[in-house]
Amino acid sequence: MKKFIAEIIGTCVLVTLGCGTAMLVGCDAANGGGYILTALAFGLVIVGMAYCVGNISGCHINPAVSLGVLISGGMSVKDFFMYIVAQCIGAFAGSGILAAVFGLGGVEDKTGGFGANGLAGVNENAIAGLIVEVVLTFVFVLTILGVTSKKAAHGSFGGLVIGLTLTLVHILGIGLTGTSVNPARSIAPAVFAAINGNGAPLASLWVFIVGPLVGAALAAVVYKFLEKE
Repeated sequence: MKKFIAEIIGTCVLVTLGCGTAMLVGCDAANGGGYILTALAFGLVIVGMAYCVGNISGCHINPAVSLGVLISGGMSVKDFFMYIVAQCIGAFAGSGILAAVFGLGGVEDKTGGFGANGLAGVNENAIAGLIVEVVLTFVFVLTILGVTSKKAAHGSFGGLVIGLTLTLVHILGIGLTGTSVNPARSIAPAVFAAINGNGAPLASLWVFIVGPLVGAALAAVVYKFLEKE
């Protein structure tokens, strides 16, 4: 049970600090400061959580990462589904915290949708958005599998490398799709945005569920092939 609680906490922190930064500073590609701050916020959360809840649950805090680990043989099917439930609970808790803070404090949400993902950067083309999410998640999960491989023995630097890689994929992805690479991170803000009258993120949500899961599955298959002796 402790590892599921760890996943709830980790995903809650990711959404609260990552999406919260985007909401506060704005992450329009034309606004370089907000763009970089948002990318760093997501990446630094992973660094922090990797050395915290990572000791307990592995710090997946992302259904796509859990899928990659499952396909790689690193977890059971039962734990996989329990992790997804925990991650979604954490994501909704994070969005709930942001709704309370921004609502009660009268703070402007500069994203207009709780930091939800969207297709505006690719001119609402779902296929283009899907390609972006598949590729970025592939890179992210492939890195995770490589860094955490017992054969590689990368030691204590894994969390830092993974966090920096998440920052990297955000630097490209924010201006295109807002960068999901994490279905739980996308679902909760989209639902909260819809509750507040903005249904656009919910309409394109399938892209940010399918894309990351496909990218993660491809990464797991490729890494198993590359690592096989």
